[in-house]
Amino acid sequence: MELLSNLQNGVLLVLGVAALGLEVWALLDCLRRPAAAFTAAGKRTKTFWTAITAVATAVGFVSVFSVLGIFGILAVVGAAVYLADVRPAVRQYGGGPRRDRGGHQGPYGPW
Repeated sequence: MELLSNLQNGVLLVLGVAALGLEVWALLDCLRRPAAAFTAAGKRTKTFWTAITAVATAVGFVSVFSVLGIFGILAVVGAAVYLADVRPAVRQYGGGPRRDRGGHQGPYGPW
């Protein structure tokens, strides 16, 4: 039984670290996007999304060992909404790294 308990704790730890990574990714991506891109994309303000992802990251840090609790799940949902809905809309308006900045131009465009 102790082996099963250790295995379950290990799985929860892996899930908690993965969730924290997702939340940190959402926060860092939100911070590097220009504020004008959020309004141009028809989304809420950058301040709103920065607050959502920052709170999600803080809650994710605190709940690494209890990621399946209500606050851990809400933190993952907040970060996932940003990454799935807001990020693609804001991404086209600039900010963040671009792959074609190195001047790699082929006959049909950047590569």
